[in-house]
Amino acid sequence: MTSTNAAPPATDRPAETVGLWNIAAERPELTAAVDPDGTEVSYGQLAAKANTYARGLQALGLETGDALVVLQPNGVELVAAYFAAIQSGLYVVMANWHLTGPEVAYLITDSGAKALLVHERFAGTAVAAADEAGLDARGRFAVGSVDGFRRIEELGAGEGDGRPPRRTAGSPMLYTSGTTGKPKGVRRPLTGADPDEVSPANRGFFAIFGIAPFDGHVHLCGSPLYHTAVLNFVAISIQLGHPAVLMDRWDPEEMLRLIERHRVTHSHMVPTQFRRLLALPDETRLRYDVSSLRVMIHGAAPCPDEIKRRMLDWWGPVVTEYYAATEGGGTVISGGEWLRKPGSVGRPWPNSTVRILDDDGNELPAGETGSVYLQMGGSRFEYHNDREKTERAKVGELFTLGDIGHLDEDGYLYLHDRKSDMIISGGVNIYPAEIEGELAVHPKVADVAVFGVPHDDWGEEIKAVVQPAEGVDGSAELTEELLDYARGRLAKFKLPRSIDYRDSLPRDPNGKLYKRRLRDPYWEGRDRAI
Repeated sequence: MTSTNAAPPATDRPAETVGLWNIAAERPELTAAVDPDGTEVSYGQLAAKANTYARGLQALGLETGDALVVLQPNGVELVAAYFAAIQSGLYVVMANWHLTGPEVAYLITDSGAKALLVHERFAGTAVAAADEAGLDARGRFAVGSVDGFRRIEELGAGEGDGRPPRRTAGSPMLYTSGTTGKPKGVRRPLTGADPDEVSPANRGFFAIFGIAPFDGHVHLCGSPLYHTAVLNFVAISIQLGHPAVLMDRWDPEEMLRLIERHRVTHSHMVPTQFRRLLALPDETRLRYDVSSLRVMIHGAAPCPDEIKRRMLDWWGPVVTEYYAATEGGGTVISGGEWLRKPGSVGRPWPNSTVRILDDDGNELPAGETGSVYLQMGGSRFEYHNDREKTERAKVGELFTLGDIGHLDEDGYLYLHDRKSDMIISGGVNIYPAEIEGELAVHPKVADVAVFGVPHDDWGEEIKAVVQPAEGVDGSAELTEELLDYARGRLAKFKLPRSIDYRDSLPRDPNGKLYKRRLRDPYWEGRDRAI
């Protein structure tokens, strides 16, 4: 079955002047962002900083289509770096700051980045990454003091004021981990558009949630800006005239305080945050005024029905869910709709298509379970340097994330399971292949499988099942040895939370691992296996 939504008809409402630089020119004093320390930054200040950085990057020799990597915590400095790239025709890679030096070095090398903008909080990782990648010293800049890096204040200093000489729209280049173990950059063709314009796609995306330019919305960002959706929500909010309140690290009570303080209207969340908000004492939850909320959007991971109902009871029908991908396309369901269709992740948003296909690529009727395929209008993408993965994910112009589910007679999508091995822990996507690749080379490991198992707070946690090498016992000492070994090679969030041992792992004569045979027992008694 296919479920498709057409774009809404145009209205006669006059267009507002939108876009960072346009707003900065007309209303420079308007607040664009609130830094985690509470400092309010105006549109004029943010645009000026983005202009300075853009001039500096161009002076370094970065040209249209080149890339830079940003390794910084949430804050106005990161946002300015993003807008500098977006007006310079550059690809900007937001690095997960939990990554190790070698992992960030891979991003630099794979993307071909010519500059690395970091924060002193991540100095060790930054130095290791830049050195391993062989990054030119001229392209190293830091907020604060980092050995071998120039201070960020030097980027663009002496290059003049105002917008940079060359201006064309750039693009984020977000990395999504691959089943081969190495992250793959989702690289969209540059459009050549005017960076002062806000694309119809971005305006239309916000319209899905009832958000329009200059309509009094205030966005709260509580998740790391290296996540695709989080970055998009902050950037588009600012472009549409909505201030973005930035949190350095998310805390449930601090979120409630900021909602009350800034009269926040919308945010992007994950179910783990819902759980932690609901875990607050009743007196704490009732202490803060959240009546300003208009639409609280969640996605990135399945939300248990009980958690969703409790949030709807507390915040009302402002809780809206969506299902989407870095690659494009998706569905959305309001709180009211969800109460009528509990468990659904919604219907396709405008210009998006959802189809359910069998293993041969044939479309299935309503109610039958198959692979979920998406398409977003005429949007195109490719996995950078991985044509095979791009082709494997597609059927024609449709692509799949490996999820399986069904559409009901009304076109609402329900997810049941995931064909791919991806683990979603606390809203973060983790691919087992990379973890397996590191553990497999340990001399005491004969075979290994990694997968997700239930976790009440995070949704899933990482489980490793190991076949010890001949003559090696699967003991607590071996577990500690393997985890200690992995700590030096993997980011903390990729480390297994526990390791079980088997005499052998189930494989067919060709060596294919029957991972479901290992995984399924841990999910017995659960109402869904995602």
